[in-house]
Amino acid sequence: MKVAFVPSRDSEEKRMIIGNEFIEVFAEEARKLEGVDFLAQGTIWPDILESEDGIKAHHNAGGLPEDMNFELEEPVRILFKDEVRIVGETLGLPHAMVYRQPFHGTGLGVRCLGEITRDRLEAVRESDAILREEFAKNGLAEKVWQYFTVVPDFKSTGIKDGKRTYDWPVIVRAVNTKDAMTATVENIPFDLMQKIVDRITHEVPGVSRVLYDFTPKPTGRIEWE
Repeated sequence: MKVAFVPSRDSEEKRMIIGNEFIEVFAEEARKLEGVDFLAQGTIWPDILESEDGIKAHHNAGGLPEDMNFELEEPVRILFKDEVRIVGETLGLPHAMVYRQPFHGTGLGVRCLGEITRDRLEAVRESDAILREEFAKNGLAEKVWQYFTVVPDFKSTGIKDGKRTYDWPVIVRAVNTKDAMTATVENIPFDLMQKIVDRITHEVPGVSRVLYDFTPKPTGRIEWE
């Protein structure tokens, strides 16, 4: 998916561009298959509610191309995330699969705020990897429902090696929720936050600051775009 070259700065337009690309790639690959009658999607109830309410567009809530020779199945469509996990546990699915973090079909494109560029997308990947590593080391990987980094499309001044810099900030987001309709912010220990800040600012090129998002849902959403 060519998300590194999406020129739009509008979040909904970006979702539509990436979502359309998702459908096109899916359709291209699906036509190569034979003897497959069903397509299962992981659409859940918040996807439907937020799409209908105009809160955001979901790539998996807008339908598939009409020439697809599949019968669409969405077995957990009317369930919230916590209910989906109960179903997964009941079915005996692996713990790591049941409790892995939610991740958008639009990928990291919604975490590279504004116009998507390759260098900022790489900053999102690298800073997110550091956050995940530190959360895993400190027992927060399963305690926190969802955590990630975003990189906005603006810069601020800083200092590295005694010289002025003009680089991006990285925003850390960590929330807890049951149904993804509301969310509270995780209280990260200050010494751990200092370690995360130190690693991101010294290990991720083009970054000069780290910020922490204290906003619950509502008024903010879990994702930034």
